[in-house]
Amino acid sequence: MARKFTVIPMNTFQALQLDAGVLLWDFDPEHPAAPDDEDIICATSGGITISDNPTFSDLGEDVDNCPKDMMELKNLDSRESKVSFSSLATSAESIQLALGAADIDGNKITPRNNLALTDFKTIWWAGDRADGGCVAVKIENALSTGGFSLKTGKNEKGQTSMELTGHRSLANQNKSPFTFYSIDPDETTTYTVSQTLTHVTSSFSGNSVTAGASFTATLTADTDYTLGTVTVYMGGVDVTQTAYTSATGVISIGSATGNIAITATATST
Repeated sequence: MARKFTVIPMNTFQALQLDAGVLLWDFDPEHPAAPDDEDIICATSGGITISDNPTFSDLGEDVDNCPKDMMELKNLDSRESKVSFSSLATSAESIQLALGAADIDGNKITPRNNLALTDFKTIWWAGDRADGGCVAVKIENALSTGGFSLKTGKNEKGQTSMELTGHRSLANQNKSPFTFYSIDPDETTTYTVSQTLTHVTSSFSGNSVTAGASFTATLTADTDYTLGTVTVYMGGVDVTQTAYTSATGVISIGSATGNIAITATATST
């Protein structure tokens, strides 16, 4: 006899989330792109756990003759949004994130006995989908609530356990700190173009470039200024030597393969 229910949905492949994903300081769900190195919070081990757990109460609990769990009397009291992972990083910023309330002074990270609003961070997680799309989670006002724990071992890598909890804000008390995104693949991938210019103008006025397309920009120093230091990064890699011609001020990239970041400074003559 034929089996009727031994089946899977047609979109099973498209819906699969692959690998561990990455924790980020910043992510644009409207224009998802490969992250710059400085946006990656840390390397992780053992995967990443993201949860959003609601707490309910039954308003009919003490009402005579009222059956338990009437849906009309169900009340959502709160939500607890968390991201948990093991970090392999031991940078000052990573340890400060794990400690929660802490200050950095050079190479010294010191816990604090009081909270500051700057201790609360916005954390993103993004992961690939099998169809080329991605999924992402934003946890706002995240603070380390699981304490600090560094585990080491013979022939092993040191791991710092982190548990970050999202928090609401008095400024918008009904807004959940947890947001989930399921993003379909774009037919055309684009990369961001950022320009940090000091007394310099650029012929390129946009903020993105299509993947695989050529990119050109001409840098010009302001009046009474001379073009000085110029750096060009693509996908987090310094490509200044091959992309920039100092004699003409022209930046030329044959094929865009990552986010482009240009920094240029001119000095007074």
